[in-house]
This record gives sequence, C-alpha cells and structure tokens, in this order.
Amino acid sequence: MIMPNSNTQSENEPIILTQAATDELLESVTEQISLDSFNPNDHQNLKRLVESLGDSRGMTRLRCAETLAEIGEAATPFLLEALANHPNAVVRRASAKTLTLIADPVAVPNLLHALLNDEDTVVRGSSVGALARIGKPSVQALLGILASTDLPESTIGHAAWALAFIGAQAKEYLSMAVDSDSPVVRAAVVGAITKVAQEEPKAELFEILVKSLGDPDSNVRCEAAAGLGNLSYQPAIPNLIELLHHSEGESRRAAALSLMKMNDRSVLETLQAALIKEPEVAVQAVIKLAISQIK
Repeated sequence: MIMPNSNTQSENEPIILTQAATDELLESVTEQISLDSFNPNDHQNLKRLVESLGDSRGMTRLRCAETLAEIGEAATPFLLEALANHPNAVVRRASAKTLTLIADPVAVPNLLHALLNDEDTVVRGSSVGALARIGKPSVQALLGILASTDLPESTIGHAAWALAFIGAQAKEYLSMAVDSDSPVVRAAVVGAITKVAQEEPKAELFEILVKSLGDPDSNVRCEAAAGLGNLSYQPAIPNLIELLHHSEGESRRAAALSLMKMNDRSVLETLQAALIKEPEVAVQAVIKLAISQIK
C-alpha cells in the first residue's frame, strides 16, 4: 500500500496536529506577530492555525481564535473554508466565532449560508453573531431572511435579534423596510428601530413607532407599544389610549403595559374607565396592575 506524501495530499485535507505541535505553532506565530514579522501569505501556517481550532483544550482554542483575530483579514479565507466544509463541528463553531472577532464584510455570504444550512445549532448561532458584529453590510441579508416564508421561526428570530444588535448602523435600511408587505419583517423592524431610538432619539424614529401602533398586524402593534413604553415617549400617550380601545385584547393589553411604563398620572382616569368596560379577565389584570403602579 502506498502512503500519500505531502506532495500528493489535497490542499483541502485537514492537517492533524498534536497538542505539542499546536503549542509550538502558537508560540512561533505569537512571536512573529509581536516582532511584526508574520507573513500573511504563509498559507500553511494559517491553515494549521484554523485546524488548531479543533484542539480538545478550550483555552488553546481560545488562544488560536485570538491569534487568528490578531492576524485579521488574511485569515478570513481559511476560516470561511473551514466554516463551509470542515467535518468537525467544533472547528466550524470556532471559525464562526473567530469571524465575529475579525468582522470582515467579505464573510457575509458564507455566514448567511452557514446560518441557513449548517446542521449544528451552535454554528448557526455563532454565524448570526458574526453577521451582527459585521453590522451594516449584513443588513440586507438579514432583512431577506425576515421576508422569507419558508424558514423556521428560530432562524427568523436570530435575524431579528441581529438587526436589533446592529442598531443605528441599520437605520437607513430599517426606515425602508418598515413598509414591507411582511408583518414579520415589520415587527422585527419596529423592534430594531426601538433599539436605534435608544441610541439616537430622533423624531423620525419615534414617528415610525407611533405610526406602527395602527398597523393591521397584532404583533407589529404590540411591538410598537412595547417599544414606546420602554422609551417612555410621552407624546405617544394619546395614540396608546386609542390602542387601549382596540377590538383585539392583546393590543389593549400592550397599550396598558406601555401606559404603565409612562408613569403619567393623567392617564389614570382613562385606565379606570377602560377597566370597567374590559371584557377579558387577562387584560383586566394588566389594567389593574397599570393603575396600581401609576398610583
């Protein structure tokens, strides 16, 4: 039987490193980085570092990730290759987490593919974390996920979280997406705009949230009410009072909670009148709580 040598092995074949070899590699690369002598075109060492992300020692994996992050974008192609094709889920997970540290926009399509297709839940979660960290270049891809009608709720939830995390960087895209035909997109956008308004309390953002109180979808209305309550945006009180009389109980409940967070005694009489007319026991309980908290 003829054993393959280094000249005949595929470049994509994983490199098996012993722990001692990994330690030696890390020491060598760390020294080169400190002396500013590391060669970013040293593909063999970059590939070996990526393979070391599968080391059984957690601290060693962390050190490998930090070393690759310090090397930066030169490591991106090797991390993307591992994210897409490595048979070891530990390496794929660590590759996604390292890409989070590097935050290279080039990685967006590959991270999106991993989020949608990798069988490992940790890889998917780490990939969306990287997309969030990359920021603005990820926004359109994330909005595309929200607009999809055939993806699992967990994936849509990940995308909504990432948009909220990105916050102000996504502002221009969010303002356009708030008129989406998809209620899932609108609800996620309202949640993200709330986050942006916390960072940049601008009038146009509050106007979007107030307008969303009249959205035809219940989840969008409730998301807007929750956001305005968390922001304690007092000018929205008349609109929330109007929502307090909505035909749908969940919207009335959301309005009462939001008014409670406003903590404005001027709404007590309105809440007490609404309590008398409220037909649903669960909503009555929330209105009572709001009255008690404001008093």
